[in-house]
Amino acid sequence: MSETADVVVVGGGVVGASAAYHLAAAGAGRVLLLEREDALGMGSTGACAGGFRHQFSSEINIRLSLASVPMILSFRATHGIPLDVHQDGYLFLVRNEASWRSFVAAAELQRGLGIDARLLEPEEAGALAPGLSLHGMIGATFCPDDGIADPSGLTAGYGTIARGAGAELRTGVEVGAILTDGGRVTGVETSEGPVETRIVVNAAGPWAGLLAKTCGVVLPLEPVPRTVVVTGPFPGAPDRKTLVVDADTSFYFHREGPGVLMGMGSPHERASFDTTVDETAVANELIPTAIRVFPPLERAGIARTWAGLYEMTPDRHPIIGPVTGSMGLYLACGFSGHGFQHAPIVGKLLAEMIMEGHARSVDVSALSLDRFARGELAREGHVV
Repeated sequence: MSETADVVVVGGGVVGASAAYHLAAAGAGRVLLLEREDALGMGSTGACAGGFRHQFSSEINIRLSLASVPMILSFRATHGIPLDVHQDGYLFLVRNEASWRSFVAAAELQRGLGIDARLLEPEEAGALAPGLSLHGMIGATFCPDDGIADPSGLTAGYGTIARGAGAELRTGVEVGAILTDGGRVTGVETSEGPVETRIVVNAAGPWAGLLAKTCGVVLPLEPVPRTVVVTGPFPGAPDRKTLVVDADTSFYFHREGPGVLMGMGSPHERASFDTTVDETAVANELIPTAIRVFPPLERAGIARTWAGLYEMTPDRHPIIGPVTGSMGLYLACGFSGHGFQHAPIVGKLLAEMIMEGHARSVDVSALSLDRFARGELAREGHVV
């Protein structure tokens, strides 16, 4: 082979950029990140809403947030690179009795782990986000330590410090296959020729399953398109950047410029790599739900739309760590909409696994690929 690296990271989203930085900073040798687009963060990272939160229903996701969110909040102070961060909280609105019981139980778990998780009456939720419809609302949960940050800024920031730590980040290079010999990683095949390496980090997001399949590894991961809508200015637009989620529909919105950014899942969504905006779903599902949850949106006009891909696993948790029986292949994918906020700590965990042999900062053994074969899924109920 004409080129060698100690570690090849496939994928230049925020997870891959974080991994490249932490590996280079830990002294992993020649770290080479390969991204098929012409710039970092052009895939799912660039299309995401940028939220970070502690309000999860599973302990492992909460622990990942406890480790990762401080890394987001301190990014400027730690690395000297500006990052736009607003810590105005997540507000979950609940209008269903069964859902409310789930959120109450989750809040108890969160508080037990030191999270400032609050149970609110509908009127208290309305005071936090004036203009909300309180019709049918049973209650709400709120954590003031949740918030939003700039996905492009964090990805570019990790790219900058990764290069500063000695990593090489190469864009416009597509990885077509992971090469193995007798179960051991030997390299990757790229659009610019082969690269020899003994360690590959698969951080290819929604495409991680296709890449893993090239070396015989099957990932239970599906790409699911989701549309994001940004409005122009309108009377009653929220003053705060609190990210509001209608729990039963998964509709969410937060202040973005003079308007709001909003999106939601759909019961009709299907696995696909197609990122064409579904205008019918926007008109017939998203907009009516938006107006029902936040009536001032009736007077808002659409400024722009785009679609990105969620990388969904059956239990809505990521797959993190080495692949058993495939020596040298590490996974960091399947985040199910939570990759941006957990990318800082996941990059650090990958460096610990590769350099020290185990994840020291957070125990993520329950997130290995093997859990699916064992039937030991750790389900996350609060997916946005």
